[in-house]
Amino acid sequence: MSKTRHRLKNHEAIALGLELNGKPSMGNSRYWLTKVQLKELDIIRNYHNTNFKEIKRTLNKDGEVISKIEKLVPDNLIKIPENHEIKRVSTNVSTKQQWVITEPSKKIDVEKEIDFTNIFKYLVKPIKIKLSLSPKLKGCIFDRAVYTDPHVGMDVNQNGYSLYDGVWNEEEVLKRMCIFVNEIILNQKSNILLLHDLGDLMDGYDGFTTRGGHKLPQNMDNQKAFDVGLKFKILMIDSLINHYERIECVNICNDNHGGAFTYIVNSAFKSYIELKYPDNIKVTNQRKFIDHYIHDNKCFILTHGKDDKSLKFGFKPKLDPVQIEKIKDYIDEYKLHSYDIEFSKGDSHQLLFDWTSSNAFEYQNFGAFSPPSDWVKTNFKNTSSSFVTFNYYEKQKKINPYIFER
Repeated sequence: MSKTRHRLKNHEAIALGLELNGKPSMGNSRYWLTKVQLKELDIIRNYHNTNFKEIKRTLNKDGEVISKIEKLVPDNLIKIPENHEIKRVSTNVSTKQQWVITEPSKKIDVEKEIDFTNIFKYLVKPIKIKLSLSPKLKGCIFDRAVYTDPHVGMDVNQNGYSLYDGVWNEEEVLKRMCIFVNEIILNQKSNILLLHDLGDLMDGYDGFTTRGGHKLPQNMDNQKAFDVGLKFKILMIDSLINHYERIECVNICNDNHGGAFTYIVNSAFKSYIELKYPDNIKVTNQRKFIDHYIHDNKCFILTHGKDDKSLKFGFKPKLDPVQIEKIKDYIDEYKLHSYDIEFSKGDSHQLLFDWTSSNAFEYQNFGAFSPPSDWVKTNFKNTSSSFVTFNYYEKQKKINPYIFER
């Protein structure tokens, strides 16, 4: 096997498994290297080459860059095997040599590895619902019910020492679900229901938001929270299905609290409920930060308000010029100008509708389904919780807000 001669630093020679030439304190001695050793040397040297990489930038209201934050990082990191993640990095202080230890990733790609439909298909017996349109319902095109921020698993009264009392456990979650269902039925004017969940169904996985950071007070572990969240969604449909011929659900899964955990619960819900009521239910799990849905001449643009990784500060309760422009850009991009547009969001836990800031769309903030967290109660006040139902006619709509008692 042919070899070529090269000068190596001591830590490079050690990394290649060579016996050192000269004193340990010296370097740049000559060594004979094979082609394989040369490739290994190239990896070692590239690993230590560094450069500055932009990790954050700040823009002004005109979209111009006014500041940047850069971090010194390696140009070419050692390639991590597919489906592996870094377990630890070991460093030899004297030689500066590093070993990157990886292990199979414990992260689950729910789309590839959890096939809820295959799990449920042998357990769920399909049920077909047939309803005749009641004369009193004629004239209304469709009903709509909107809720957001249930925060299943959140502890609202830490150890009984919170500023204001409160309970948010499985019993209270399901009690409010029953109130929600009863109000939908009480205000029913159509046999079609649009059911919009605007995100943060789950409070957090392992007690953290999607960005990590501070620990969230929780009163359920992940397993219990999953069970309660799924039961909440399924019982809601089971209670409504005998009142509507068609229910179309949209569940926002790109949010700042639940994120992937919210998606897993909604994925299980979609598989189960569409198998159970194949002719009456359609479920869409929205993974985009913003998406839109058209019904007759109405267009609903839905978002949680914050996403799972990029927006630390999302859409505000009160519109500003930058946000108006962002929404108008979305409308332009998808050519939605011919529709009556409602932009709906959660996140801010405030029930506030704005008809006047823009002529292009109506801006809707929806209040939280859950009671306020201890952090909100301490920093602001003991805020109210709510949901809203709607009845849509050809040229008008009726809005039915509901405020939970504190």
